[in-house]
Amino acid sequence: MRLTRLRLNGFKSFVDPTDLLIAEGLTGVVGPNGCGKSNLLEALRWVMGENRPTAMRGDGMEDVIFAGAASRPARHFAEVALLIDNTDRLAPAGFNDTDQIEIVRRITREAGSAYKVQGREVRARDVQMLFADASTGSHSPALVRQGQIAELISARPQARRRVLEEAAGISGLYARRHEAELKLRAAEANLGRVDDVIEHLAQQLAQLARQARAAARYREIGVALRRAEGLLLYRRWHEAEAARALAEADLRAAALIAARAEAAAQDAMRQRDAADQALPALREEEVIAAAVVQRLSVQDEALARDADRAAQAIAALQARIAQVQRDSTREEELRRDAGHTAARLEAEDQALAAATQGQDARLAAAASRAQAAAEALRGQEQDLARLTEDVARLAARHQSADRLIADSRARLTRAEAETTLTRSAAALSAAREAESRAAATAALADATLIQAEAARAETQGRESLARAEAAGAEGEASALRAEVAALGRLVARDSREHGQLIDLIEVERGFETALGAALADDLHAPLAGDSGSGWLELPPYPLAQALPYGVRALEQVVRGPDVLRRRLSQIGLVARLDGARLQPFLAPGQRLVSREGDLWRWDGYHAAAEDAPSAAALRLQQVNRLVELKRDLEEAAARAAGAKQAHDHLTRALAQLTEQDARARAARREADRQMTEAARAASRAEADESLAQGRRDAALLARARHAEDAAEARAALSEAESQRQGQPDLAGQRGAAGAAQQATEAGRSALLAARASQDDLRRDGEARLRRMQAITRERVDWADRLDQADQRRAELAERGSAAEAELAQAQGLPARLAAERDTLATATQDARR
Repeated sequence: MRLTRLRLNGFKSFVDPTDLLIAEGLTGVVGPNGCGKSNLLEALRWVMGENRPTAMRGDGMEDVIFAGAASRPARHFAEVALLIDNTDRLAPAGFNDTDQIEIVRRITREAGSAYKVQGREVRARDVQMLFADASTGSHSPALVRQGQIAELISARPQARRRVLEEAAGISGLYARRHEAELKLRAAEANLGRVDDVIEHLAQQLAQLARQARAAARYREIGVALRRAEGLLLYRRWHEAEAARALAEADLRAAALIAARAEAAAQDAMRQRDAADQALPALREEEVIAAAVVQRLSVQDEALARDADRAAQAIAALQARIAQVQRDSTREEELRRDAGHTAARLEAEDQALAAATQGQDARLAAAASRAQAAAEALRGQEQDLARLTEDVARLAARHQSADRLIADSRARLTRAEAETTLTRSAAALSAAREAESRAAATAALADATLIQAEAARAETQGRESLARAEAAGAEGEASALRAEVAALGRLVARDSREHGQLIDLIEVERGFETALGAALADDLHAPLAGDSGSGWLELPPYPLAQALPYGVRALEQVVRGPDVLRRRLSQIGLVARLDGARLQPFLAPGQRLVSREGDLWRWDGYHAAAEDAPSAAALRLQQVNRLVELKRDLEEAAARAAGAKQAHDHLTRALAQLTEQDARARAARREADRQMTEAARAASRAEADESLAQGRRDAALLARARHAEDAAEARAALSEAESQRQGQPDLAGQRGAAGAAQQATEAGRSALLAARASQDDLRRDGEARLRRMQAITRERVDWADRLDQADQRRAELAERGSAAEAELAQAQGLPARLAAERDTLATATQDARR
């Protein structure tokens, strides 16, 4: 597929219509960051059918429309057109009529996208299949985005396979095959639906035939029914005539009784009028008596409230008196504490005053001791300085004599060395022998390095394979763990608190749907307790009904509680094609099920597996799947552990080989260094030999001169050693200086101790003075507290006397109120009577 032109209008930053010509060869777009280069590739992917907003770097597909700027308003649509060269006529049949194919995608705000090919409206799927047939499209690896090269390098074999298939031109076949599979599945579903419709129509036809027979029977019964209704109506008319005559006789008798009752009623009305005339006086007397009772009741309630208030006042006064007594006791305790504290402060003040006496004398003595220690320290420091200067001068003289001896010895050694002829031939032979040994060592190091590199490369390859196997096994185990966890949560969520029967059943793999169709929601019932509902355990049938010949019972593939024995023994397993044939032979209560979930009942009911999948069957499949997953997880975990163990072993071996390789490389570098040094030594020996040949003659001439220099050096050395022996003892002087240093340190410590004692005495005196001042303030404060405590005690005594007087007055009030209530009770009884 060769693209020739890309036209953009309102797409992202291309607000104005823009054409990108794609000529033969290589077409490039160059510009700074942010100029819109990536928008061209995104426009190409978008027109090819990309439907992911994230691939367009947006939150929604409408984000590709130009959103406006400071100088340009926003657009309400975006359009991208792509022209494809079709001169080779390689396009699909529906688009292979012209030399150029124009594909246009247009998106409008709040209206969605629309595709056009050659001006005709098409589906997005048609555009995607057009590019898929050409082994390209919006997801094609041929459209290389940022970071995709690194992804392809580190991709798995499956991802690389997709690239190779697209390069081979067969990737479109997968899309075609996928679409064909979808159509085939849809056709299979439609065929299954047609079978269901035919079966449903057959059932309707049988039902209509039964209805026709019922209608004919209805007409026959209708004729007989109308004849019977006529006879019944005649009989009812005859009975009604007899009843009418009897009713007329009863009417005459009732009229006579009504006349007599009317006369009695008139007499009662006259008596009622007489009673009404006497009633007003009695009512007036009743109202007066009720008013008196109400007044007395109000007075009694007021007295009851006064009695309650009096009781409350008495309780309040008693509580006030108790509180006053508690306050008095607390003030007395505070007064005693104040007295004790004042006495303690007085004693402490006297002790501090006694300790303060003689403070000035002690301070003066400490100051004199510190002054004496300072003077002694100054004398010791002067002696130490003098001794230190003497030691320094003596050390300088000793060092000068040592340098003179060393120089004389070096001059003597140099003179004696110059008198000896150089033996360069022996040095050259030794250097060449060392060079040959270094070459042999380097060859051995090369062989060792080659072996170490080969072993390391082989182990590294095995370690990479082991790491891949361990990662794959661990990935498989992780996936199984995730599936086991998810399925376990799903199964646990469906489990009930009191234990449903489905949680106690195990069914063989493949028969879950059959058991779910056979028992359905009954599996969710629990085992029945003493009074609850659910499954009860009953003994087996004395004579169980046999299933049709050749049909095995469902209990053979189900393991569970004995409460299911009766039910499962009457459920048979059959093939899907044999169910309808064996249904007429079922005994009452029996049923047949297939592995697919079809159900045939003894009463003629049939349920297909496709109509409603059983929730119980799904639950059983999940439980069996969970068991298989746990078994697979154990195997995968074992494989992962073995692979990890093998990988760890190879990793340790690789580390050891890597260390050996490093040691071999270090040995090789050391051999190279030794060989280089040997070569340099041989070169230096050859140079020394050539120089020695030239210097031999000069050495013979200078030998006599160097002998004279050696004699002079020996004389100078003897003179320097004699001068060295005449110097005073440096060690003795240094010992005297050390003793003076120690005496000075002792004097300095004595001075510090005297000053510290003086400071301690001064701080103790200041602390005692501050404490005495604080004691004076505290004594004043405690005296004020004693005065306040006496005042509060007097106030509390007055408040207690007043409260006791009020209490005595209030305690007599309830008796008076009780007497008044008794009098009112007697009057109220009289008024009510």
